[in-house]
Amino acid sequence: MADFRTLDDIGAVKGKRVLVRVDLNVPVQDGAVSDATRIERVTPTILELSDKGAKVVLLAHFGRPKGAPDPAQSLAPIATATASVLGRAVAFADDCIGPSAASAIAALPDGGILLLENTRFHKGEEKNDPDFAAKLAENGDLYVNDAFSAAHRAHASTEGIAKILPAFAGRTMEEELSALEKGLGNPVRPVVAIVGGAKVSTKIDLLMNLVTKVDALVIGGGMANTFLAARGEDVGKSLCEHDLAATAKQIMIEAAATGCAIVLPTDGVVAREFKAGAANETVDVTAVPSDAMILDVGPKTVKAVTDWIDRAATLVWNGPLGAFEIEPFDTATVAAAKHAAARTKAGKLVSVAGGGDTVAALNHAGVADDFTYISTAGGAFLEWMEGKALPGVEALKK
Repeated sequence: MADFRTLDDIGAVKGKRVLVRVDLNVPVQDGAVSDATRIERVTPTILELSDKGAKVVLLAHFGRPKGAPDPAQSLAPIATATASVLGRAVAFADDCIGPSAASAIAALPDGGILLLENTRFHKGEEKNDPDFAAKLAENGDLYVNDAFSAAHRAHASTEGIAKILPAFAGRTMEEELSALEKGLGNPVRPVVAIVGGAKVSTKIDLLMNLVTKVDALVIGGGMANTFLAARGEDVGKSLCEHDLAATAKQIMIEAAATGCAIVLPTDGVVAREFKAGAANETVDVTAVPSDAMILDVGPKTVKAVTDWIDRAATLVWNGPLGAFEIEPFDTATVAAAKHAAARTKAGKLVSVAGGGDTVAALNHAGVADDFTYISTAGGAFLEWMEGKALPGVEALKK
């Protein structure tokens, strides 16, 4: 973490107002938080600062309120859930700037924790308005960003404020950046990437970047069908973006030029219906029935994928190999995930995974805890894989 200022560089914080940007955009059902994972991820930073006597002031967004107050998207219920996870009192202020925020911060004792209302209740947040960033900064002496998941957005609370106050990476941000550095920034080779999911169109930049960075690129999911079709295979009624054949060919040409092996399915599990337990058969990709859909890769392809995982020192994974939500079309994803997890546990592989479907798939396989690092950051993780600079991260550089 030599490139970034972290809590190790922050110095004495006792009595200081520390504005901490966190991601509390958690799922809520019937007024209660249904998944507190994101709150748990930022707990180490909050408690460390609190234990050192800082006045910890949390900045966060929730939902998409379009720059105006919306009671349905208030962070008030999240304050209660945060207190429960932390095991400490968390005060709440009904605005993130102005007299309401200032008086709540003034009343905060050393070591106290306060959550300010949704930053997106103000138009200046998403516009990264300098005046709004200045108003946020008035409430703090130091700034800590622990929300990697929002780091791809140049907003007032993620980037603008970091230009005004001394800025540092929180522990979760530090952990994420360290893991990503091991994944693609400065990895141990060989590096293998697994990229799956439905559409090539959503991951063109990702694929174009990866072929210049990795030694082998395994392509699965619906997007593999687009590559197979571009190669001249008939994929029947499979999900396929035929209009992107030229793009798929260009990616394969780029890969050949950089020495990156492209690993496409050689067999697939096909069915006539997209439903659990649908009648299915395994066929060679050159023999897909015209009335069938490829819903998973077959055992020969799984063997090829696990062989590449065995050769790899580093694995970066984004997207499932098949329609893992529906049995039995989860077979390949589960098999590859378990194989990668076993190699990781044996100390032979650094495995970094991210993206919503990927996290769900690894949880489904029961191996999420066995990967080196799993990013819950979604869009920020994808933009990092695309090789893009993330504004919220750039602002923390020394």
